[in-house]
Amino acid sequence: MSLPMSRRQMFFRAGAAAACAALGSKLKLLAAEYEDPYPHVDAAAWYEVDPRWPRRSESAPWGAMSGAAIDRRRRRIWLFTRSEVPVQVYDAEGKYIDGWGHELIKVPHGFRLDDQDNIWITDCETHVVAQFTPKGKLLKTLGTPNVAGDDGGHFNQPTDMTITPEGEVFVADGYGNSRIVHFDRDGRFVNQWGKLGSAPGEFSIPHNIVRDSRGRLYVADRNNVRIQVFDPRGKLLDVWSNLLVPWGLCMSENDEIWACGSSPMTWAESKTPLGCPPKDQLIMRFSPSGKLLSLWTFPKGEDGQEKPGELNWLHDVAVDSQGNLYLGDIMGKRLQKFIRHG
Repeated sequence: MSLPMSRRQMFFRAGAAAACAALGSKLKLLAAEYEDPYPHVDAAAWYEVDPRWPRRSESAPWGAMSGAAIDRRRRRIWLFTRSEVPVQVYDAEGKYIDGWGHELIKVPHGFRLDDQDNIWITDCETHVVAQFTPKGKLLKTLGTPNVAGDDGGHFNQPTDMTITPEGEVFVADGYGNSRIVHFDRDGRFVNQWGKLGSAPGEFSIPHNIVRDSRGRLYVADRNNVRIQVFDPRGKLLDVWSNLLVPWGLCMSENDEIWACGSSPMTWAESKTPLGCPPKDQLIMRFSPSGKLLSLWTFPKGEDGQEKPGELNWLHDVAVDSQGNLYLGDIMGKRLQKFIRHG
């Protein structure tokens, strides 16, 4: 049998109920005041690593990843790595198909496909640019193997090349020489321009070179924190300065220039090239006129502890027809696929 409440108990209960009601009203007001008023719509394109790509083969180890390219007709992805199997090819799903080059290539650097899907490489140790069939048969050599120089028949640690539909070749002779060298389809010297320096038209590690459908040449002038644009005769057309320390360049089918590297920085006390190590990792997409169309940054991994989606000394970029990115790094020693969203 319950006892009737005393007047004090009734007063206490009424006061508690009133206090709870007042607190609830205050919480509702606070919630309304701090409610997020913005729609969560991802207006920017963004990239997510595909941790399942590729399916690595034990017979094809990876080292520092210096180059990547896409065979769009066969939907194959090629990579160039400083390992026992420097040239490797994978299908779009990441299955290993083939690899070669151990006896032919010493220090891989630049890597391109021409319009016939032949392979072009630069070798920093032997000072040559070479053309191969997709199966690894040597077709052509520019430069003199194992002899450095700065004339029409020699390179000094060349970094990259671009090939016209007619078969002409423009070589970025980048580490030992600071110049661009032009050859005709038969490998004969045509022209050269550039020297070490920071004035317009000069270079300090011309690290990558690509060509658009109108014949304009875009050079990643790495230490000078700029991309320089030339016509095929070497006339300077434009300079895109202070946007990034450019390491790798890629030309899309619609003449958009993709650049990878790190954001602008000053020189360190060491004698290494600028951006070694980089302070961050990023990609940029430009129109042929130099308008920045998009930018995306990636987490920088720690040496030997890189996680999926992190990059460490981002060196090269390739983009497929869906806008997915294939990014290779030096210290991370891998090529990763990043799926485009948005």
